[in-house]
Parts: sequence; structure tokens; C-alpha cells
Amino acid sequence: MLTVFIVNMIVIALVVVIHYEFLYRFTIIMPQLKIRHRFRIVLGVFAALSAHAAEVWIFALSYYWMHHRPGWGEFRGNFEGSLMDCVYFSFTTYTTLGMGDIEPIGDLRYLTGLESLTGLVLITWSASFLYLEMTRYWDRD
Repeated sequence: MLTVFIVNMIVIALVVVIHYEFLYRFTIIMPQLKIRHRFRIVLGVFAALSAHAAEVWIFALSYYWMHHRPGWGEFRGNFEGSLMDCVYFSFTTYTTLGMGDIEPIGDLRYLTGLESLTGLVLITWSASFLYLEMTRYWDRD
């Protein structure tokens, strides 16, 4: 159980750091861009979406690794064991959509719950970041 906890916390820490770095670096780059302020907001949306996609892939790689290691659990349902199946599952979990066509069994369930919580927090963080950037730059053009 300790190993499951440690691995899950490493994955969570990694995606939070990635998200922070994306937003932090974009905050530094944004004022230096020689483009209209409205386009900066569009670039901010793309940066946030890119960060989320990278984070989903990290969870997917973790699921893939866990699924193919004994003792971590497995996926059942519409799941063939491919990396793309893990990416699909990760996207539906991260966004809390939860289609229900793939079911985690065993210790994989813990990372699934943590991914939903993490996705909710990071999506909210992105929304707050973009709102602040919009209020800063929106009326300058």
C-alpha cells in the first residue's frame, strides 16, 4: 500500500509542477509578445490546453505501466491494453466525464480518483488564470 501511495503522489506532483511551469512561463512570456492583446488570450488558452494534454498523457503512461505490471490491478470493459486506451481513459477521468466503458480494478482505482480530483483542480486553476489574464489585457486593443 505504501508503494501505491508513493507512486500516486509522484504522478500527482509531476502534473502539478508541469501545470505550474506552463502557467508561470506563459505569464513571463505574455507581456513580451508583440501581438494584439486579444491574441495573447487565445495563446493562453492554447497553452492551458497543451498543459492539460501533457498531464493527461502522464496519467495515461502511469496507467499503462500499472496495467502491465503484476499486482497493480487491471482495466476491464472496452479495453484492449493499448496506450491509446489508457489515454482515452485518462482524458475521461481527468475531465471527470467518466464514460464508464472502462473500469479500473485493484490499486489502479486510487490513481483514478486522484486524477479526477487533480483534473478538477487544474482545470479550475487554468480558468482562474485565463480570467485574470483576460481582465489584464482585454480592453487594451
